[in-house]
Amino acid sequence: MPYVSSFRTTLTRAGLGALSGLLAGFSALAVAELTAALVRPAAGPVTVVGGAVIDRTPAQVKDFAIRTFGENDKLVLQLGILVLLSLFAIALGILALRYRRVGAAGVLAFGVIGGAAALSRPDSSGIADVLPSVVGAVAGAAVLYVLTGSAGPTGSPNGAERPRDGWSRRGFLNAAAATAAAAATAGALGRALSGRQGEGAVASRAALTLPAPTSPAPVVPAGAGLKVDGISPFTTPVRDFYRVDTALVVPRIDAGAWRLRVHGKGVARPRTYTLDQLLARPLIERDITLTCVSNEVGGPYLGNARWLGVGLADLLAECGVEPPSKGGNADQLVARSVDGMTLGSPVEDVMDGRDAMLAVGMNGEPLPFEHGFPVRMLVPGLYGYVSACKWIEDIELTTFDAYDPYWVKRGWARRAPIKTQSRIDTPKPFGRPAAGTVVVAGVAWAQRRGITRVEVRIDDGPWQDTDLAVQDTVDTWRQWSYRWNAAPGGHTITVRATDGTGAVQSEQRARTIPDGASGWHSVFVTVT
Repeated sequence: MPYVSSFRTTLTRAGLGALSGLLAGFSALAVAELTAALVRPAAGPVTVVGGAVIDRTPAQVKDFAIRTFGENDKLVLQLGILVLLSLFAIALGILALRYRRVGAAGVLAFGVIGGAAALSRPDSSGIADVLPSVVGAVAGAAVLYVLTGSAGPTGSPNGAERPRDGWSRRGFLNAAAATAAAAATAGALGRALSGRQGEGAVASRAALTLPAPTSPAPVVPAGAGLKVDGISPFTTPVRDFYRVDTALVVPRIDAGAWRLRVHGKGVARPRTYTLDQLLARPLIERDITLTCVSNEVGGPYLGNARWLGVGLADLLAECGVEPPSKGGNADQLVARSVDGMTLGSPVEDVMDGRDAMLAVGMNGEPLPFEHGFPVRMLVPGLYGYVSACKWIEDIELTTFDAYDPYWVKRGWARRAPIKTQSRIDTPKPFGRPAAGTVVVAGVAWAQRRGITRVEVRIDDGPWQDTDLAVQDTVDTWRQWSYRWNAAPGGHTITVRATDGTGAVQSEQRARTIPDGASGWHSVFVTVT
């Protein structure tokens, strides 16, 4: 049975080649992570390639990812990159059994791709960011070259490489085990070093004591929060507050090293502020509901929190900035994050008297790292992509004609006031409540306008007024409830809201792109 024996030998060698490729890829990533820990943790190849993919992904695809995977979209992207790298590594390993130099060159090519991605990032620190990808690729290429030489006889019929004797199978397995152990050690060391680099930031947050606000938030009126099972709490706990951003690695910034630069068109007195200087200023405290433009009708990407910060209008005025209505020649405020993200807000909105702020606290504690520590910007009434810059380090005054921020370049609207919306929190879609009295409840929001009415419709019946919770402020959401005498069978529950201007929430369905979703939220339930 010579053919069977030959087939088994081919399969065995292919398996050894695939294993060689995987070990080479693992080694490349581990050495790259160790190098990134010494250079800049955010320059790791998975991070920079993932960031480059995000930057070049069409807005519709990003919207799909957020809608499908929610806050796990970045994890899914990273896992997808690792799976693709593994498949390429397997292919290169098998190829290297016959063409060792070609296989090794393939690994080096990935280093070039990673280096190019690192240089393309808006937060790139220059040529040093290329080192993790390049050094990792060199290590991976060396591993692949050595292991495929040990996997057995190599060579090609056309003489591209001379045949040579491979190591014994035991020798290969020993070399593979040593490679895996070395790579694991390098990866663990890299993670440890990266973690230590963030220790200063963690310590600075732990040591930060927030001053008392000069202007405390008004007391939340009794009755603003309904006691209904399943409804969103009036104040969203920090652990439950939504997070939507493009950062694959959450920046950890030392509060003592943080700086904010204010400059640009119409800034008569450019300034740079430290955190201590901000904390020494009068602080305002407000309950404000934030909303992400990626929130679909009935979606989860909004939350209400108590924010503490510096009034942004006062800070800009100190720098000599005037809004366009008072003769200022800049109509756009561009906020830049430490990771290179840019958001553009209308200067008029920031300085029209609303509580726009540079927030330093959230629900009574310093901002969590995931939500922008040490400082983030927020502007009530605007979707987050044009107002809520996390990890902010730069404010530039310019014009809408002169500059398009990150999301505008990708097809989103330049101006994006939050639309009037409402959501059914309970019962849940496809729920099976018992016949009789069923409490239907949820939230409605129209920041800067407030909510004056919420109505519910059962199937195709008439609209019925709900019971509204007490309104806190026009910048917070408003809870509502409706006692429904539910009959057995399938039913569709629909909700709509009316804002403080008298405008009824639009029935017209629209996707999130370019300026936020619209339409009525409905759920189907089966009453038993």
